[in-house]
Amino acid sequence: MADLPLELPGGLADRLAQALDQEGKIPRALDALGPLGGREVALVDGAGGIRARSLASLLAPARLLVVERRARLAALRAALADLTGEPPGVEVLAGKPEATGIADGSVDAVVGLWSAFRAPADAAAVEADRILRPGGRLLVVQDYGRDHVSLLLGDLPEYREWGRRGGWYMRNGFRLRVVHCFWTFATLEDARGFLREAFPKTGPAVADSLKRPRLTYNVAVYHRTRGEGAGAVAKPAP
Repeated sequence: MADLPLELPGGLADRLAQALDQEGKIPRALDALGPLGGREVALVDGAGGIRARSLASLLAPARLLVVERRARLAALRAALADLTGEPPGVEVLAGKPEATGIADGSVDAVVGLWSAFRAPADAAAVEADRILRPGGRLLVVQDYGRDHVSLLLGDLPEYREWGRRGGWYMRNGFRLRVVHCFWTFATLEDARGFLREAFPKTGPAVADSLKRPRLTYNVAVYHRTRGEGAGAVAKPAP
């Protein structure tokens, strides 16, 4: 589910994918906190390849390793076929956040979006530190809330403890940057129609409140350097 912050049926997922962060604020924030350009980067939970393509095209890492569970591997490889083997080099690997299959100390940054590093994520954080080089960066995108989208999704842990001082991320050495993004549609009618269809319970009220064809959407980028935080130095019990 790394391409989108929530699961939707096919047609609705495609419409959200086109609307989400058209300005490219998320990849630019990742690069500012990485940086990622010209470096070797692992993207865990590759899903359908939308975010992998965004990182490859906008940031041009020297190498992008996209990790996805075996059941989704064939579809992901097909989606990224035009990028594999050509600069920037994109490789698709079987794995998961807790066991990427990447060699020790071989990447400069690890990136996870939405489905990866959902707190508490101790095993995935230890795995990220294992594959990062000294000084390498772990960058995690999750929803932050206080926006239109949180009115649609209701009470989630992302909106409560994750960004607080005592939450898992802060206890494990992460810092937080909030990025103010949008879901942007072609027209106000398109936006309202999407909301009513995708969120039949909560969507109508949000749709009626819109004055422009876009929804406010705030994301949290949790970031830390390899070796920072309690979880970064802890090893799982054998």
